[in-house]
Formats: sequence, structure tokens, C-alpha cells
Amino acid sequence: MGDMAKTIPFPQHKTTRARRQKAELLPMPRANADELALQLHLALASLRAGGAQHDAQALLHAHVLAQSIAGAGYGALTPDQVRCADEAILACFARGAAESVWRFDEPEFEAVKAIVGVYDQQLQSAPFWVLAEASERLERMRTGGAGDTRQPMRKHA
Repeated sequence: MGDMAKTIPFPQHKTTRARRQKAELLPMPRANADELALQLHLALASLRAGGAQHDAQALLHAHVLAQSIAGAGYGALTPDQVRCADEAILACFARGAAESVWRFDEPEFEAVKAIVGVYDQQLQSAPFWVLAEASERLERMRTGGAGDTRQPMRKHA
């Protein structure tokens, strides 16, 4: 009658937390980044031809996230790129509200396309914790949640 082998008593929560913390330093898995990018490119193409409010909303979210991620040091957006995309998205929402027409004209499409290109790169290269913080900030902004949403994100080392 042999005793069963005893395992080393690792506190499970500490190893799980360490694994999770390490994973947060890595970029998002490529398949997930590609799926998100595809959704945005489809929304962008849809608004070029005449899309829907949810397409504009998805691109607005990506625009806000791209700025937040760039603010953390991942990806570069010029003030002119941001301004042009702001104007394009606002114009799209104004048309949608006034005429129920959700579309970008060609200059608006190009302005938002530039932001989507930067966001694509950010999804593939920024550490997951940066993406998570940007997403949490967006959610607080969307819901009007507590906390100062203007607080800068941590900068990378």
C-alpha cells in the first residue's frame, strides 16, 4: 500500500495571478486583434456606402481607444489626424440624426481610415493591460461612471 504522491503546496491564486500579470504584458492574441480589426474595417466600408448607427458607434469607440492607447505611448496620432476624424465622426452622427443617413463622404472616410490603421497596429503591438485600461476608461465615459476619466493612463517604461 503506497502513499499517494503529494503535490507541492503552491498557493494557486498566486500562480494564477502571476500568469495573468505576465499575460497582460503581452499584446492581445493575433486572432483576437484581427477579428476586432476586421469588424472596424467592415464598419468603415459600410459607412462609405451608407451604413447604420452601430457602424458609426464602433468607429467612434475605436477613435477614442486609439487616442487613449497613443497617450500611453503606443502608436502615434497627430492633432490634425484626431481633429479630422473628430469632424468626420461628428458629421456622420449629425447626418444620422437629421436624415437617418449613416455614411462618410470621401474625405471623412479617409480621415477615419487613418485612425483605424493606427488602431490596427495598436491592437497588434500594445500590451494587453494598455488595451484593458483604455477600454475601462471608454466604458466609464460611456456610462458616466464615477472617477475622473481625464486621468492619464500609466506610461510604459
